[in-house]
Amino acid sequence: MARHKSKPNPGRNLRLADQIQKDLAVLIQREIDMSRAGLITLTEVELSADYAHAKVYFSVLGAEPELTTTILNEKAGWLYSQLYKLLHIHTVPTLKFIHDNQLARGIELSRLIDSAIAGSADTSIPEDPDDDQS
Repeated sequence: MARHKSKPNPGRNLRLADQIQKDLAVLIQREIDMSRAGLITLTEVELSADYAHAKVYFSVLGAEPELTTTILNEKAGWLYSQLYKLLHIHTVPTLKFIHDNQLARGIELSRLIDSAIAGSADTSIPEDPDDDQS
């Protein structure tokens, strides 16, 4: 017999990713020591099509991103077991935490744009005094 292949449901993938993000945010806030890991904000959860793997993107304040990544990836197994208890699904994804540097990149680009605008104001073209021959 031929197996029935179902198409992946993008709506379910997004809903599940959102639920994982919310549950992980609560678990991390409650269980991870902020004095070592800093203030962690989960920015996105990206699920594989088969729901077996999840990339969890985060930003951090008050700690080095490398240290926080190490702490979170060390706790990934424990967080997985807690998610398994919270989510009522067949496959709970394994977690991989990745620092999201988009916020820092956006701030840097904004600073560059501001300096370019300030620089262009200083180098405005002076009016030619010979053009006043009315």
